[in-house]
Amino acid sequence: MNQPVTTEIDNFSQTRAFLVTLQPPSMDEETAQANLDELEGLTQTMGLLTIGKMIVHHRENHAKLLLGTGKAQEVAEQAEGVGADLIVFDDDLSPTQQRNWEEFSGKTVIDRQEVILEIFSQRALSREAVLQVGLARMEYSLPRLTRSYTDLSRQRGGARNNRGGGEMKLELDRRVILKKIDQFKEELIQVRRHRDRTRRLRTEAILPQASIVGYTNAGKSTLLNVLADEKLLQEDKLFATLDPTTRRVSLSGGLSLLLTDTVGFIQKLPHHLVDAFRSTLEEAVHADFLIHVVDVSHPQAEEQYALTNKVLSDLGAAEKTQVLVLNKVDRLPADAPARRSWELSHPGAIFVSLENRQGLEELKAAVARQTLSLSPPQDFIFPLERPDLCAYLRRNAQVLNEVYADDHVEVRAVVVEAWLDAVRPWLVNKTKEVL
Repeated sequence: MNQPVTTEIDNFSQTRAFLVTLQPPSMDEETAQANLDELEGLTQTMGLLTIGKMIVHHRENHAKLLLGTGKAQEVAEQAEGVGADLIVFDDDLSPTQQRNWEEFSGKTVIDRQEVILEIFSQRALSREAVLQVGLARMEYSLPRLTRSYTDLSRQRGGARNNRGGGEMKLELDRRVILKKIDQFKEELIQVRRHRDRTRRLRTEAILPQASIVGYTNAGKSTLLNVLADEKLLQEDKLFATLDPTTRRVSLSGGLSLLLTDTVGFIQKLPHHLVDAFRSTLEEAVHADFLIHVVDVSHPQAEEQYALTNKVLSDLGAAEKTQVLVLNKVDRLPADAPARRSWELSHPGAIFVSLENRQGLEELKAAVARQTLSLSPPQDFIFPLERPDLCAYLRRNAQVLNEVYADDHVEVRAVVVEAWLDAVRPWLVNKTKEVL
């Protein structure tokens, strides 16, 4: 091998890729294959064309190439044999290992981190997402600046849609990126202040709030579409959406809820992205409860469920009440051991197929019950000469029913504690069944 890399890939679309994942002695074959399958899903989302893949049995890390020379030679030969332009590792490569691999194989070599960063870059739509991804890409790029890029726009980490030009020396490149990192951080501070103000307004709103969480491609955006009766972006791809989307959802009995779809989780998410998207991920922390969506048909469903809960714990949302939604149940036989296992370990879970609307009524009922548990309906009796009290509840509460009598009006409403004091004197201690 030992050939220099003669070309750089400027556009990854339909680039011929050879995928590699490592299987240490502690990992079983099923997990290694699931990791390789997930990497292939990521590369497809990125736009690559997979023409070969390989699981490498791996005992210990080697400083130069991560693998020993013999294993590395085998990977390089197989990639060459299938005509790959690009080698993609599921495991992280250090900047030095990445350079060594490109010299050893004569091909462009990237790792899982770079794949995810590229996907996020493609998917970023809002200014906040563009800044978050750009910041993560630039921080990832700094130790890799010695690679043979001839233009700042192709340095891994240069913010997409912010392309510079001209050949620059390494130190100038470093100074430019460091300056841009500072600029992005400063702008993100301003953007996040606006997000915090918006979040505070939602906190003061009369409606309870829930966030949809889960592993990427579990069906979170589909769930929001179904409950909100809207058509947001939903694709059978990893990380179809990055920006949180909040919608008002109508529930049974006249209740309403603010429901937010959040960015999906995935194993080995680059720490640069976790840091950059922390304010976005923290939507879950500020919710009254969580709707946790799991693709129950996935062979690694339990692991994905556990990883999502670990990320939530890291964010400080471990104690949040969850409504567990097991999606894509239509892809499991009714007597499948996996289904029985979930039924036993999570008896309160709701099995649904969002695609064919199976189990939706049970799901809606569960969400309504959880919403009611936050602020149970309360009854009030107002004198007819005080119409301002009814008007107050209509503005600051969810009014479920009004019944007018000769000298008073009976109102049932869901009122959060912050708005209750003004009408507390007219609160009826016992809820009346007739309302």
